[in-house]
Amino acid sequence: MFPHTEKSNTAARIACQLLMESLEKNDCKGNLVAIQHLSDLQYEVERYHIQGMLDEEFYQERLTVFAFSLPDDLPEAKSIIIVAYPHPQTRVTFTWKGRPVRRIIPPTYLYDGEGDLRIQKHVATTVEPFGYHVREAFLPKKLLAVCSGLGDYGKNNICYVGGMGSFIRLAAFYTDMPCPEDNWREPQMMDVCHKCAVCVDMCPSGAIAPDRFLLRAERCLTYHNEKPGDVPFPAWLNPSWHNSVVGCLICQKSCPVNADFVQRKEESTIFSEEETALLLKGGSSDQIPVDLANRLELFDLTDFLDILPRNLGVLLPR
Repeated sequence: MFPHTEKSNTAARIACQLLMESLEKNDCKGNLVAIQHLSDLQYEVERYHIQGMLDEEFYQERLTVFAFSLPDDLPEAKSIIIVAYPHPQTRVTFTWKGRPVRRIIPPTYLYDGEGDLRIQKHVATTVEPFGYHVREAFLPKKLLAVCSGLGDYGKNNICYVGGMGSFIRLAAFYTDMPCPEDNWREPQMMDVCHKCAVCVDMCPSGAIAPDRFLLRAERCLTYHNEKPGDVPFPAWLNPSWHNSVVGCLICQKSCPVNADFVQRKEESTIFSEEETALLLKGGSSDQIPVDLANRLELFDLTDFLDILPRNLGVLLPR
């Protein structure tokens, strides 16, 4: 007979191995870190702010929303699972001045709830037969992926996963499954980045600085075109820099590591010229035709209604 702790560790090791194998079979990758690193994760988020290296507005808007406490319904969580799953760019077509105008939405914006739920169900189905439970974790996923060894940062501060590039989504979960092997490490950058400066040279706003690892988020185009639609673009931001319905893909599309993944795109919907004009005009989902509102819901575009008038205003030809 195994001692209880040894028996538990053996079960956790088998469950973890099965989970990683099943993720790989579904074109995903995952890793675990021990729960005690939750405080380390919080420290990594806060230390640059303490050192005065983060724009205060960006910090308050984006980095104070995480929950570094165990869920009430899983207080005995012992590890954190981080999973990367592939997600291509999505192309949306707007009809304007009699011509189709195709614009991209980067991987991290669409179908996030649907995709994360699918991954959560997959993880739960694998580990629950061993008596373990899974709960969603609201944590800085890029940082968690890098500290777990699942991925590395690019010089652009975006997470890259081997064999997947940066065209991925990340999902994080608490579990009461013990961590068979603690993979925690300090954040690190891809080796290839040390001799490459393509993203630094290509970034039009100077957000990727050659003299520091941390992105200058306050200069990043993504940060500014994710803001509420009533917030105007800063005067220094050249309209010609815009390239996506939301977010920005310049550094990812130019990155040599993404060469095998950058052409992967999914086609979404086509908006007629009348519909495009309505989207430019703005309004809530109850102020537009029902069929248009339903289609926005179907393609997970409803959350963009607020920013579309501003962002499309600089993307569509005048």
